[in-house]
Amino acid sequence: MRSTLLGLVVASMAACTGSIEPLEEEDLVSTSSIESQLAGGYQTQRFLHPPRTALYDAAGKWVATFTDHASTVRLKGPARTLHERTAVDIDNTHWVRVLPVPFDGTIDLAWLAKARADTTPDVIAISLQYIEGAKTITSGTLQVAGDASYGPLVNGVRQEGSDFNDYLGITWTYPDGQRDSNEAAQLHSIDCSGFMRMVWGYRAGVPLTGRDDGAGRALPRRAVQIAATGPGVLTLANDGTASDHLDDLYVGDLVFFDASTDDGTAIDHIGMYIGLDVDGHPRFISSRKTINGPTFGDYGGASRLDGTALYARTFRAARRL
Repeated sequence: MRSTLLGLVVASMAACTGSIEPLEEEDLVSTSSIESQLAGGYQTQRFLHPPRTALYDAAGKWVATFTDHASTVRLKGPARTLHERTAVDIDNTHWVRVLPVPFDGTIDLAWLAKARADTTPDVIAISLQYIEGAKTITSGTLQVAGDASYGPLVNGVRQEGSDFNDYLGITWTYPDGQRDSNEAAQLHSIDCSGFMRMVWGYRAGVPLTGRDDGAGRALPRRAVQIAATGPGVLTLANDGTASDHLDDLYVGDLVFFDASTDDGTAIDHIGMYIGLDVDGHPRFISSRKTINGPTFGDYGGASRLDGTALYARTFRAARRL
């Protein structure tokens, strides 16, 4: 288990340092573009690719964005700094919460009020609870967060296969009755897809499945399955080449890679986009063998979606849950 102290620092800042999103979605250029008025002085505007509704306050300042058929909601929240030992800091005000059901076009103002007042960790903050040096968090006798390994070392190689329930050390029963027993050697370990299932499923409440039924109702086990048939909306399709369509990304989007050379052209790695760093580069967090666990730092390869390093070269697709 790694021990260097890292963590999430919430700083008092006036605004985020940058945004990949189109400017007009952050702040209305003209009130003439407003499409509808809601109670409480809120205003909405529709955008395409993917279809989504942006919400603004009475002054025309961006509040939140809801994407059709996705549960992910991006919200304007308190300014914060994301920090890790080998990473360039990320300063932003973009927080990510999860709707109880996918967005159907109607904004639930009661849910929004509760989400805006919520001071508990959002999805981004939850993901940082597993990086190197993260503080152990328990629920009763169960460790639900803290410095995570990727997997056990066997014959000098980090083993894949550690899911969220292996980290927790429990047997998990899915809604269809399927049971998955934990592996004792994988305690407090999560591989790349297991990490996303821990953050989004076990912690944030997105439905999980042990079998991929292709219906997109729940989060399946493997990265290649999540890319192809996971819940939500595929915002960037895999055409087999390195993608540079970074303008389409939102904080919280899942990002997929063909990073290994021993499995053909299949998607083999998954992470989550967490924002622009202070140097203006898009960063993602994922669990990987090289650092033995979750990171958005540059140990064993830059955690950037731009440039010429491994993950930028092998970035293939994105999905908004």
